[in-house]
Amino acid sequence: MTALVYIKLAWRNILRNKRRTFIAGIAIGVGLAALMFTDALYIGMENNMIESATGSFLGDGQIHRAGYRESREVTETINDAPDVIRRLDTTSIVTAHAERVYAMSMISSPANVESIAMAGIDPAEERVVSQIDDAIQKGSFFTGDNARDIVIGADLAELLEVGIGDRVVLTVAQAESGDLSQEMFRVSGIYFFHMKELDRGMAFIRKSKAQSMLGLSSDQIHEIALKFTSTSYGRDKNYPFWKEFSTNGNEAVGWTVLLPQMEAVFEMSNFSTAMIGVILFGVVALGIINTLFMSLYERMFEFGVLRAVGTRPLAMGRLIIFEAGALAVISIVMGVILGAASTFIFMKTGIDYTGIEFAGVTFQHLLYPVMKVKQFVIYPIAVFFFTLLIGLYPATFAARMRPAEAMRRSV
Repeated sequence: MTALVYIKLAWRNILRNKRRTFIAGIAIGVGLAALMFTDALYIGMENNMIESATGSFLGDGQIHRAGYRESREVTETINDAPDVIRRLDTTSIVTAHAERVYAMSMISSPANVESIAMAGIDPAEERVVSQIDDAIQKGSFFTGDNARDIVIGADLAELLEVGIGDRVVLTVAQAESGDLSQEMFRVSGIYFFHMKELDRGMAFIRKSKAQSMLGLSSDQIHEIALKFTSTSYGRDKNYPFWKEFSTNGNEAVGWTVLLPQMEAVFEMSNFSTAMIGVILFGVVALGIINTLFMSLYERMFEFGVLRAVGTRPLAMGRLIIFEAGALAVISIVMGVILGAASTFIFMKTGIDYTGIEFAGVTFQHLLYPVMKVKQFVIYPIAVFFFTLLIGLYPATFAARMRPAEAMRRSV
């Protein structure tokens, strides 16, 4: 018999009991849809985590003096920072960068005192690189040119019992001498990032004022945060950019180095997807075997007659394989429709994980699943060939069937 004849027979046989075929197809299709949706959800979660981590304040990458990330010494500023900045301005993958000055400090109000990280920033640069200005809940993000404006987190403001317009005092130790330097500031903005280390542990002032308090020159900075044309550059540890700017005693690293736990989470997510696939395919295998054997036992007399008139065992097994293929096609159509529909719905509505912290990253936006071509190609093809593979078991059983025994069982 030709392949076309086998296909016609397979479709006729598989549709003899439409209810059973539909139930089996739904079961397999739901497994495929769940795998497609899970993959889309993990991709969306990954994108959301990267965007939340890099977009909030971290940046796609950073440049420091070598060793600064471990010591956080105020004296360890970037070597020849003006030259580094000039080179960044001519690098095509860098869309923006922000210069920062850091120091541990004490912030006090009439009500309380707290140890925090003081960050001196350029407001214009931060509006492009980070999302501090978007997180402002009260007041404004450094409007005007008042050098004594300070922006603090909502949790810190609650601890200090201050609001917009209230005065606070910052105390830092100068870089070279170690002498204490104190300045009074006016709270001009209060932000809320859903991140404890930012909302309670940091305060932002203008970079020039921070340099003045620390006794640093206008060219001395501790960090340059980078924004690339694509976050993928920050993920590629072997990209030439990192080696190019890790010279002259400086160190350039991407967000995967700054947040190694995120890479571990993504690897775990890939493993989870694989495990979910194994479990779902295990359930699917039982459904396929059950459906094919039920169909086979209902037609034992037919198979016995076919063998009695000289049909070869290989032809019998081949027919079962084609029936498995027909069931796979029905299941794939149902699965793709279910998977696409469920993914599309959540792509429009999103899933609200805002404020939930995971692996050191707090979700800042709604989580949207992401459709990829592989979900509609690789997974359906995998289901098809997996169904054919599982079909080998009932096909072997049919091929080994003896005519007399088959007809006797059907009585």
